[in-house]
Amino acid sequence: MADYPPDAIEERHLAGTGPGGQNVNKVASVVQLRVDATRLGLSPAVYRRLRDLAGSRMTAGGMLILTARAHRTQEANRRDAHARLETLLKKAHHRPPHRVKTRPSRAAKARRVDNKKARSAVKKARGKPKLD
Repeated sequence: MADYPPDAIEERHLAGTGPGGQNVNKVASVVQLRVDATRLGLSPAVYRRLRDLAGSRMTAGGMLILTARAHRTQEANRRDAHARLETLLKKAHHRPPHRVKTRPSRAAKARRVDNKKARSAVKKARGKPKLD
């Protein structure tokens, strides 16, 4: 894992939920990572992208909460949680390409209007004939 301040990441172990017999009642295999994103030293743009990517997993105070419960063992869930954190941070550091706005040319606008008028004339010709 990358070198982040040790006080920025807190690891909690919770008892699993749902069916599983005696094991689920005895073993705290679920791993919950609580990451204080404000202490990771991210630039404002990266922090914004992280907040957007995290969605409901980030609290209003900037605390990112990742819960791993897919595996039976605590160690596998710990690796899974840290891997998901790394993936999320890697995606947040990826800067999307800048979109250059384009505008249709005057000729393109004229062609579009001409096509619309032609189509309108075809549809108008399909109507009932007028009896004068």
